[in-house]
Amino acid sequence: MTRFAGVSPRKVRLVLANLPGRSVEEAMSLLRFHPSPHARLVAKIVKSAAANAENNYAMDSDALFVKRAVADDARRLRRFRPAARGRVRRYQRRTSHITIIVDEREA
Repeated sequence: MTRFAGVSPRKVRLVLANLPGRSVEEAMSLLRFHPSPHARLVAKIVKSAAANAENNYAMDSDALFVKRAVADDARRLRRFRPAARGRVRRYQRRTSHITIIVDEREA
């Protein structure tokens, strides 16, 4: 799980949509060639989730698969940008909580 990732949840969900149900190796190779620049961040999270499952829960690394992949809204940073005629426009910098859950497949 990564909290307050500096990318909007809508953009990350496009990357995460293809992951559930795939093995960790297949998910990593899919992310390696994904055109989105946010795939690198998601690959890092998948790798971390697999390492945690292997070390903390003694799961077999070859039998791991992505059970669930979710991107939720996190804090929104309000920022201001100059506009025409001396005015100001408010915009939001969105962040997200990205959660990847891996599980062991029964053989």
